Parts: sequence; C-alpha cells; structure tokens
Amino acid sequence: MKVDLAEQYRDTALGREAAALIQPCVICGQCEPVCPTFRLLEADWDGPRGRIYLIKLFVEGKEADQSLLPPALSHEALEGRSLAANLQLHLDRCLSCRSCETSCPQGVQYGRLLDIGRELVEQAAPRPLKQRLARRAVRDIVTHRRRFTALLRVGQTVRRLLPEAWRARVPERRTAGAWPRRAHARRMLIWQGCVQPALAPDINAAAARVLDRFGIRLDPAADGCCGVLSHHMAETDEARRHMRRNIDALWPHIENGIEALVLTASGCGMHFRDYGALLNDDPAYRDKARRVSELTRDIAEIVADAWKTAPGEAPPLQSVRRIAFQSSCSLQHGEKLNGVVEKLLRRAGFRLVQVAYPFMCCGAAGAYSLLQREMSEALRERKLETLLERHPAEIATANIGCLTHLAAAAPVPVKHWIELLDEVLPPARV
Repeated sequence: MKVDLAEQYRDTALGREAAALIQPCVICGQCEPVCPTFRLLEADWDGPRGRIYLIKLFVEGKEADQSLLPPALSHEALEGRSLAANLQLHLDRCLSCRSCETSCPQGVQYGRLLDIGRELVEQAAPRPLKQRLARRAVRDIVTHRRRFTALLRVGQTVRRLLPEAWRARVPERRTAGAWPRRAHARRMLIWQGCVQPALAPDINAAAARVLDRFGIRLDPAADGCCGVLSHHMAETDEARRHMRRNIDALWPHIENGIEALVLTASGCGMHFRDYGALLNDDPAYRDKARRVSELTRDIAEIVADAWKTAPGEAPPLQSVRRIAFQSSCSLQHGEKLNGVVEKLLRRAGFRLVQVAYPFMCCGAAGAYSLLQREMSEALRERKLETLLERHPAEIATANIGCLTHLAAAAPVPVKHWIELLDEVLPPARV
C-alpha cells in the first residue's frame, strides 16, 4: 500500500518507518485466520490487516470515512468514534502475539508497526483518567520486583480466605530448590526478571540444575523488568530506561567473558533480542545494546546445543507421561524457535499429545490479562479446550506469563518445560 504521510509525520523517523512497514501489505487477509482476536470477535478491525489500514489512515492524517475504506473491510464498526479513538481501541485489543508475521506472504513486520502505531496514537489521543491510572498501576507494580513480591506474598498469606474466583488468581507459593555452584569451564548468566522470581523461582533453579549436568555453570544475573511491558504500553522513554539500566547491570559480566545471557521466559528473551534495534539511535548504548542482543539465548537453544554432544541418552521413563505443550507466542513467532522444545521433551521420554491450532495465543500477553481481562479469559478458555482435548497429565509451556495464566484455570498441573526435563534427566556426576 502506498502511504502519503501527513505533514506532521513526513519528516519524522517514526512516520517514515511506519510508511516503509505498511508499504508491503496488500490487504490480502491471509493473516486473519491465525489472529486470535479476529477469530474471537470476527471483526475486520480486530485483525492485522484492519489495524494496519487504520494506522495508514492515521499517519496520512485522514478520518475513516467510507470513501477511504477498501471494500474488503467492514465499515460499521468504525462509526461514532474518531479515527484516533478507533485506532487506540483496536490496538489495545491486539495481543502482540505476532502470529500474523509468521503467516504473512509479504513479510510485513507487524510487531514493529504495532509499536509505532501505539506510540503515535498515545500522543494524539489522551486516555480517560481511569485507564491512565490502571495502566500506571500495572507498570508501577509489575515491573518492580520488590513491590510485586510484597503484594503477592500478602495475597498468598490470605489465599485460603479469598473467594474462589480470587483464589484462582493468586498462585500458591513455590520454592526454588538447590542451585548448583560447581565450577565449569563454560559459564553463562540467567536473567531473573521482575515477576518470575516471586511467582516461580524453581524455573531458573531447574535450568541451572539441567545445565550443570551438561558442564555449564549458570549464575543469576540482576533482576528487574526487561522493559517489554512499558514498551507495549507505548511508554517508550520508560522502556528505554529499563533497557539502559539492564545493560549497565550486565555489562561488567559481558566484559568478563560470559558465554551467553540465558532466558527461561521467552517473552523477555524476545525483547532482549530487540535491544540492538530499539536502541540503535542511542549513541551511548547502541553498541552495548547490540552486544546484549547477540548474547541472548533462550534456554531451549542452550539445552539443544549442549545435548547434541552429550554422551548417552536419557533413560526411558518408568511410565510414559502425556504432555500437552503450549508453545508461547514469543517462543514460536518472536524468537522463531518453533519445534525446538518439542524435540527436547520427546528425547527425554515424554509423549506429546497433538494440540489443535498450536499457533493460537493463550491470552496472557504480558499486561493483557490485566487490562483486557474479558478477552484474555475468553482466549484462555479456547486455548485450554485444545490443550486438554487429548487428556494430557500435564501442560508444559515456555513463558512465565502463559504458565500463570493457564494454571489459574487448568484442571491439570502447568509447568515450565525445563522443570520437566530436570525431573527426568540423570543426576549430575560429582
């Protein structure tokens, strides 16, 4: 699509980038069948091509009158609101799952275009006070480990007294278990994150035990938010502050020669991989950000590579455990690691049941489950139907947000896949 930028965006970096990203889109609609919100709402403007067209009109400085809309897209849902209000509404409903990118024949980089659209419309359409307060509260609590942990511990203390609906939203407290400290020739850092240390400290500890078996020492890095939550809320300056702080915390370790920065939360891993691009215009951090992105690895990549040269195979399990694997959107669409975890689980002896529509999002999507609760829970219900269809004993996933969201409603245990591997691999040789 050709884009004729409005004067206010014509000489701006974001405007030019938006135009370049929109141009390859031909409004073919092949993205719609894999879009969770389009499938849920069956509305053109809640699918990728509709959102892209709204962004196009917005950066052209036009309103969404019927004469400007292509025949392929419905008009009714846009009536009664300004273009900016419509754009904000439909971008808010987007999960940022990037499933559409995987299926797009034109290679449209929808994820980046979505970020730009959110940033521009946030400047043009101030939100009602209630929305601003809710979004600020999420950022002020969730992205700060100590605040989040303190509130979670209060909830866990009184969990038994809560109504059932509220109790499901407060996970039971988990313990980490042993963290191996043996010296190895290979040394890596693992990012702790903001909510995972409080919600599930056992995930990173399990990763450390698994890598210890393969002769890799895994040391905890600084904790804190990777910046993705602020980034997806169009709080660009705040997101950049998170990224710069993290780079500063990691840089001494990088200078000391760590082999990799390991992530067990695929959502954080996807964002760390983007640091180089997102800070490319920052001369003070450009090169460091690029180096952090180069060192970022999902735990699945590390285990898969280490297991290639590991002697012997894992012993067969005494009884085959049927697992439904929920490949998080950030793992399969963001990090492009679809199929890697599944191979590792099968090699360890697990039986993976077939899951319909594996590309579909579970509805967690960072702060989405807090800010778009009704849609998030509807998407979770659909996802659990497909995950449980063949009666697995457990559900495995690769991201803390997905794990927590699914576990709140699943009738079977939900675990990170690295925990399952830790349970069945032979003990490390001392």
